[in-house]
Order: sequence, then structure tokens, then C-alpha cells
Amino acid sequence: MGAWRQLRAIALLPGLGTVVVPAVLVWRSGADVGWGLPAALAGVVLLLGVGLIAIGLVLVVQTVALLGRVGRGTLAPWDPTVRLVVRGPYRRVRNPMISGVLAILLGEAVVLGSPAVLVWAGAFLLANALWLPLVEERGLLRRFGDDYAHYRAHVPRWVPRASAWEPPRGMA
Repeated sequence: MGAWRQLRAIALLPGLGTVVVPAVLVWRSGADVGWGLPAALAGVVLLLGVGLIAIGLVLVVQTVALLGRVGRGTLAPWDPTVRLVVRGPYRRVRNPMISGVLAILLGEAVVLGSPAVLVWAGAFLLANALWLPLVEERGLLRRFGDDYAHYRAHVPRWVPRASAWEPPRGMA
């Protein structure tokens, strides 16, 4: 898997959504780090935001690595995986990349004290709530057939399973 192929997909999708758009929003509307709270509470809020960003980054890094190594593709719809990925965080939730990006956006909104970034996070969630079932999941079903149907029946789209799903033998 070429590094340029992965980097391009990362820069154009999660990079644009978690760096460029929030930066423009904060530049245009300002930030209120700490949300005007007393120092102790502001510190707790900042820690919460940093924690969300860290969780999101871990999910994004894990999923990008799995999509490249196991799926032999990228996160981009124009360069999708050729193998179904049902390892790592994909054993608990079908869309860990989206969950990771959403966690980063929410963390940024909290850290920066930015209602505009919070609205952007909501728009991101809404767009994916429409895109995933209407476009992406249909494409996955066409590409991977019964394997994806079986996976979809056992692993939830948004809320992670308490225990990791064990794919049947032979499924990536």
C-alpha cells in the first residue's frame, strides 16, 4: 500500500474535516478556551476535550492502518478496500473511523470553546447518518455480499458492542 495513496486520503477526508474546517470556523467566529468557566472547571473541560481528541486519534490511526494493511485500500470512497475489514475496532462497531473523527471534532469544540465547531460536528454526524446507510453500506453489500451482510447483522453501526464480535473462520 503506497504511503502517498494513504496520505492523500487522510489529508482530504479526516484532515480537511478535523483541521481545515474547524480552523476556518474558529478563525471566523473566535474561540473561548475554557468556556469562561472558573479555572478549576475550565481545566476539567480542557482535559475532557483532550481526552476526546486522543480517543479519536487512536481510532483514526487504527482504522487507517487496518484499511491499508488488511483491506488493501484507503478510507476514501474513490479508493476503497478490496477486502472486508473485521478486525480491531471493527469487531465492536462498523464505523470506528467516523466515531474517531466525531470524537476529535467534539474534543476540538470543547477545548476551543467553539459552538461553531460543535455545530460542524453535528453536521458531520448528520451527513454520515445519511451517507452510510444510503451509499456506503449498499456499496459494501455489493462488494462483499454475504460476508458483509453477516457482519452487519452482528456489529452495530454506531454504538459499540460490549464484547468484540468473533468473525467466522475465513472472514478477514
